[in-house]
Amino acid sequence: QVQLVESGGGLVEPGGSLRLSCAASGIIFRVYTMAWYRQAPGKQREFIARITTGGSTNYVDSVKGRFTISRDNAKNTVYLQMNSLKSEDTAVYYCNADHVFSSAREYWGQGTQVTVSS
Repeated sequence: QVQLVESGGGLVEPGGSLRLSCAASGIIFRVYTMAWYRQAPGKQREFIARITTGGSTNYVDSVKGRFTISRDNAKNTVYLQMNSLKSEDTAVYYCNADHVFSSAREYWGQGTQVTVSS
């Protein structure tokens, strides 16, 4: 079975930091592009960060300079380091895996809640 298991969400004050983790199983992790998305209250799910099999990254403008996506292929895990958090970062964060060669191979994590509040 394919599973993406997320952890690291929680409550943090504005200006604080969190690191999200997504551990994958049931896939050949190294051939998947990994990404993070989020969905805030009353809004559609949005892309926030992506890392390719070769290590290239891209981010949505609103998180550039604050968030960093990384991957550890030996651990089958992708991370999202979130710094300088703002209240508008409050959302459910989702992990995504997309096979490099097959559009039919795409998987999602269950989501983890991040709340930024005083």
